[in-house]
Amino acid sequence: MSNMLGSQISFTDYETTSSELLSRRSNCGKVATSMGGSAWSPLNEDVHDLLECPVCMNLMYPPIYQCPNGHTLCSSCKTKLENLCPTCRHELGDIRCLVLEKVAESLELPCRFQLLGCRGIFPYYSKLKHEKNCKHRPYACPYAGADCSFTGDIPRLVMHLRDDHNVDMHDGCTFNHRYVKSNPRDVENATWMLTIFNCFGRQFCLHFEAFLLEMAPVYMAFLRFMGNEEEARQFSYSLEVGGNGRRLIWQGIPRSIRDSHRKVRDSQDGLIIPRILALSFSGGNGQELKLKVAGRIWKNSDIEAGYFS
Repeated sequence: MSNMLGSQISFTDYETTSSELLSRRSNCGKVATSMGGSAWSPLNEDVHDLLECPVCMNLMYPPIYQCPNGHTLCSSCKTKLENLCPTCRHELGDIRCLVLEKVAESLELPCRFQLLGCRGIFPYYSKLKHEKNCKHRPYACPYAGADCSFTGDIPRLVMHLRDDHNVDMHDGCTFNHRYVKSNPRDVENATWMLTIFNCFGRQFCLHFEAFLLEMAPVYMAFLRFMGNEEEARQFSYSLEVGGNGRRLIWQGIPRSIRDSHRKVRDSQDGLIIPRILALSFSGGNGQELKLKVAGRIWKNSDIEAGYFS
């Protein structure tokens, strides 16, 4: 759905005299007057209904369309409804509701994530862009082993992972985690794992999985931070795996769970272990994977203060 006033979609500046649209215009004038100042006034229910698409229930952005009877809807729903008005079933055509589009320019609204902590007030046409990157927006579930649509703040996510996904929870900033698989050559079906660590009063997700990297089977371990990108940069971590007199060490900054699991994996931002080396670490005859991944999480401010060498 376009949010550009300069849309190239052709339209007819349709003038309607229906009582419904005249009433809407009257309401629009009141809104523009009451909302034109720098201080935000809460939208009343009538105004909210005026700007809300009757189909998807989202706020409408240009181009906003209307039928000849004055019923409005957003451009995305217009396409889905095969150009028929959802209210009166009249053919829509390309009639723009210029009144609503103009009124929207004068509005200033709070972020939709106000209840989650955002205190910003934004012009109507800037609000959507802000909300896409608002640091208070809900987080998606970081559990990549299932198609999970759950979203929420960090405390709710932690409870969700524990109760709905049965994720292991551990306390501490150092760890030794073992990964065992009886058929390590079956990479495509190798079980990936997620463990949550509570450290410095925050939560970190340790991922471990197997996949094909340019047709070569590999294992990968990486850490994600349950918070935003700015907070994640306050921490660092190290991972180490080895055996038979050999070892691999990785050090990096945990990625925020704002970055999807797939995005982090595809960027190779973590400890990558070729399967042949992983089997060497495991010992035996190469028929079973037995890896121990050791790790540590620390605050970068502690390093700068000289608390760690």
